[in-house]
Amino acid sequence: MDYEKEMVGTVAVPEKDRLDEAKLTEWMEANVAGFAGPMTLTKFKGGQSNPTYRIDTPGQSYVLRRQPFGNLLPSAHAVDREYTAMAALHPTGFPVPQPYGLCEDTDVLGSKFFVMSLADGRSLWDGALPNSRPDERRAIYHSMIDTIADLHLQKPDEIGLSDFGKPTDYCARQIARWSKQYKLSETETIPEMDRLIEWLPTTIPAQHGNSIAHGDYRLDNLIFHKTEARIIAVLDWELSTLGDPIADFSYLMLNWISPPDGRAGIGGLDHAALGIPTMEEAVTRYVTRTGFPVPPMDWYFAFNLFRLAGIIQGIKKRVIDGTASSAHAREMSDRVLPLVQRAYEYAQKAGLE
Repeated sequence: MDYEKEMVGTVAVPEKDRLDEAKLTEWMEANVAGFAGPMTLTKFKGGQSNPTYRIDTPGQSYVLRRQPFGNLLPSAHAVDREYTAMAALHPTGFPVPQPYGLCEDTDVLGSKFFVMSLADGRSLWDGALPNSRPDERRAIYHSMIDTIADLHLQKPDEIGLSDFGKPTDYCARQIARWSKQYKLSETETIPEMDRLIEWLPTTIPAQHGNSIAHGDYRLDNLIFHKTEARIIAVLDWELSTLGDPIADFSYLMLNWISPPDGRAGIGGLDHAALGIPTMEEAVTRYVTRTGFPVPPMDWYFAFNLFRLAGIIQGIKKRVIDGTASSAHAREMSDRVLPLVQRAYEYAQKAGLE
C-alpha cells in the first residue's frame, strides 16, 4: 500500500462522522477571531485517534480536531492537552500550528474539540523518502532530530507549562498509565505483556531533566516546508506531558530498528547509501545539541515498544467496538502481539531474565 497517497488529503465527511455545522459556525463566529463563513467541511484521511477535519472558508482554512465518537477510555483522546501544548509553544517560535480556540462544552459538537491553523506544506509518510536525493534525506532527518532536541530544551516553567505534568518519574507514570489502559482494553492474554508490566517499573533508569515530551514524535506527525527540509508544524500533541526527554527521543529512534513498511520504519535499510544518518550518528547529533547523556537504548526500546503496544491495543479495542476513526486502524490493531514480542526481546537484552 502507498501510505503517502492513502493517508494524505481529505475526503467527504462520512455520515457517521458528520458535525453540526450550524452549531460549529456559531461557535467559530464567537471564538475564532477573523472567522467568516460559509464553511465547507472535509475529513482528513490519516489519523487513527482523534478525527480531524479541514474547514475551508472564502478567506481562510482551518483544522478541527475532536474526540472520537462513542465510549472513550479515561484520559484518552486528550484534545485539551493538545491545545494547551500548542498554545504554550506557538509564541516561542517552535513549529506548531497557530491555536485559535478550544471548546470543552460537549453540547456544541458532542465532545471536546479545538481549532488551529492549517499548515500548508508536505506530509511525508515513508521513512525511506523514496522521492528524495541522499542529501535531501539527510537534511530532513537532521531537521527531525534538531527539532525534537529543541523541544526538549524548552523550559516548561518559562512558557506556562509548569503544571502540564509531574516533573519527575515520567517513565514510571507512563508504565502505570499504559499498563492500566492496556488492561482496560485487553482482548486476549499475552504472557510477555504481563511480564513486562511487572519488570519495567523495577528497572527504570534515572530521569535526566524535565522536558516537554511530545509522546508520539515521528515522521508522519510532522509537516515540512514545501521545498525545504525545514519542519513548519509538529502535530498530534494528545500524548504530550512533562517528562524524560530521553524516553521521548528514543521513541523517535525506534524507527531505526522498525522494518520498512511504507511508514516511518527504516530498519535494515542501507542508511549510508540513502543519506540517512545511522542510529549512532542520530544519537550523537541529539546528544551534542542537548548536552544530555547517551541513552541506554535497549531499556528505552523495550519501554517504548511496550508503551506503543498499549496505545495500539486501545485502537484494537475500538475496532472491535466499532468506534475507530480510520479504516487503517484495523490494520494497526494487528500489530499488538509483534510489538509486545519485540519489547520483550529488548527487555531481555536490558537484563530481563
